[in-house]
Amino acid sequence: MTEPPHKPARDAAREPDAPPLPPGLYPVATPIGNLRDITLRALDTLAQADLVVCEDTRVTGRLLAHFGIAARLRSYNDRNAARQRPAILEALNAGKSVALVSDAGSPLISDPGYRLVVDAIAAGHRVEAVPGPTAAIAALQVSGLPTDRFRFVGFLAPKDAKRRRQLAELAGETGTLIFYESGPRLTASLRAMADILGDRPAAVARELTKRYEEVRRGMLAELAAAWDTAPKGEIVVVVGGRADDDAREPGHDVDALVRAGLAAGDSVRSVADAVADATGLPRRSVYQRALALSNEAPQERGPASQ
Repeated sequence: MTEPPHKPARDAAREPDAPPLPPGLYPVATPIGNLRDITLRALDTLAQADLVVCEDTRVTGRLLAHFGIAARLRSYNDRNAARQRPAILEALNAGKSVALVSDAGSPLISDPGYRLVVDAIAAGHRVEAVPGPTAAIAALQVSGLPTDRFRFVGFLAPKDAKRRRQLAELAGETGTLIFYESGPRLTASLRAMADILGDRPAAVARELTKRYEEVRRGMLAELAAAWDTAPKGEIVVVVGGRADDDAREPGHDVDALVRAGLAAGDSVRSVADAVADATGLPRRSVYQRALALSNEAPQERGPASQ
């Protein structure tokens, strides 16, 4: 987390005119890098909440200390969520106000918190968002790709076969696609995208709002060859959707899509259905092609396709 060279706004969260915080759960967006992106309402909420639930108390503790906020912190992450959730719900039942934050950005966006929000709603508690930064939208804004219709995908599977199957299911999307990715997996993911989706325009945004922010734009195949070593930092990949005039004739990307599904262990029938949905091609013709490919390379098929 990069701290900008400015005097911390230590009194901003204790503005006496700020209205009292009613009991309830408040997902609060925090900066994704530049601390000046915090909102005044976020500071108010964090300062007034009876409890601040966060992924890592050390990370959130540094953020709060920067703004002179003393708060009661409780860790809530993928490893301890099931254990911590009852205690947080108990605090809500007792009429407490609870702020929910992730290490950076908007909670619940590829971060823990969804189950807590669902349970809080089911119990009748107030749930009110305190919006702010999110890396997905920031990357979309600077990508140079269409913003009128988009789909946030999050992280793809780390294993290549499953990753390619996921991409095959997205091949027919006409809206812009937004992915999160790690540095060590970036090149492999970009190559898989170029193979399965076709060589589309894309952008890779790294370390947004931070000192070493970088945005590279180009075609997927070009971007896949852009890094000699794995880049560091938080990464967002934005990919253009399928063009409306992209005529999906039989054989156009179909073999790659089918092979990806078969390699992931799916049956010929389920692969054909998924590829037909993604491309708009007739199921019968896709099934026949999938059957032929499965007979050509049975060693790539998993138990589910036997």
